[in-house]
Amino acid sequence: MRKKIWVIATISLLIIGSVIGINSTDTNAKSSNQKHNNGKVKNVIVLIGDGMGPAYTTAYRYMKDNPSTPQMEETIFDKYLVGMAKTYPEDSEENVTDSAAAATSMAAGVKTYNGAISVDNDKESVKTILEAAKESGKATGLVATSQINHATPAAFGTHDESRHNYNDIADDYFDDMINGEHKVDVLLGGGTKYFDREDRNLINEFKADGYNYVTTTEEMLENENDHLLGLFAPVGFPKAIDRKESTPSLDEMTSEALEKLSQEKDGFFLMVEGSQIDWAGHANDSVGAMSEMEDFAKAFETVIEFAKENEHTQVVLTADHSTGGFSIGRDGVYNFNPEAIKAAKRTPEFMAQKIIEGNSVEEVLSKYVTFDFTQKELKAIKDAASKDDFDTLYSTISEVFNDRAGVGFTTSGHTGVDVPVYAYGPKNEAFSGLIENTDIAEEIFGFLK
Repeated sequence: MRKKIWVIATISLLIIGSVIGINSTDTNAKSSNQKHNNGKVKNVIVLIGDGMGPAYTTAYRYMKDNPSTPQMEETIFDKYLVGMAKTYPEDSEENVTDSAAAATSMAAGVKTYNGAISVDNDKESVKTILEAAKESGKATGLVATSQINHATPAAFGTHDESRHNYNDIADDYFDDMINGEHKVDVLLGGGTKYFDREDRNLINEFKADGYNYVTTTEEMLENENDHLLGLFAPVGFPKAIDRKESTPSLDEMTSEALEKLSQEKDGFFLMVEGSQIDWAGHANDSVGAMSEMEDFAKAFETVIEFAKENEHTQVVLTADHSTGGFSIGRDGVYNFNPEAIKAAKRTPEFMAQKIIEGNSVEEVLSKYVTFDFTQKELKAIKDAASKDDFDTLYSTISEVFNDRAGVGFTTSGHTGVDVPVYAYGPKNEAFSGLIENTDIAEEIFGFLK
């Protein structure tokens, strides 16, 4: 009888392992890692795919699949899946979160209203895990492809009753100190227009306080200062496939942040945001979304490589919410065609801008897309171009790719679905199963004590 129970238990564990993507080799490696470092966490890296609901990571798997093999291959995300997180806010009027409330939950462990930047429902500031890290003597960093004072990075490093107070949030990065030091040692993202204003030049103030300031990939890679402000766009970056070499990838910024922060003997805290997965979702742009997913995946891979070399590093990756009601399959057709998305050399956003600037529809489409458009598709795009309205044209071009790929969207806003959670390091079990998004901050506060 005892042997029978053992066999049933073993089979059950194997089934569970196959479902969540854990095999015996992974488990042994994890146990060995925890034994080696006694489960201690020195460095914490949080990655947030803004808007990256479950359909985005699934679509990315389709995009990376090798069609010559019968089984769909794992992506860098799949290998580290540990659970799901609930995303709802504590808002008297809305029960689907925005990025500010969700980021506050993950940064401070507090549910709050939509639009709040690390303040509670009484609009009182709440301590963040970045601030706790700085108080404990760790180096700190924020990396994003939006403006660095956008909702998600802002919620980790500043406090404000409204996410839309961009100038005040930028000021907070400089003015709000801990033990006489600026809270964030490495700031990399967009937002020049908020840091260099008529009323205040924060760039010069940071430079006067010992920060190196960089504006290009080359300048960033040449930087040797462990206090760094990098602003690479007036607001947000172009989408990944639209960027010039002078604008760094998320991976390059993440690598730079890791190199500088890891010099601190007491460890570091780093938050990395794939910001514009969300922006593409709002625009119902599958090409832009998958471009941003690739950018985010490469940054995650770099973080995992770092964590494998430094076994006292805990990595957790999740999303703040899902955006757009993105679906794989549409109109009753049971098919998803990634090749239609891969046919775009630039995003529909980029193409629409080129047409608005005066380039012909045919010239732009033939230059940046590898498939031939049908007469119906061309007519729709030309009709949209004749209205001389960027948003209409962008939406029309996007819909051609969505339709060909078999991708659907239900909204231009957010949805309330649970989001995936991925982890690597000595404390993975803290993030497993179905958790509240506030649990992420609460667990990390524990690591930092």
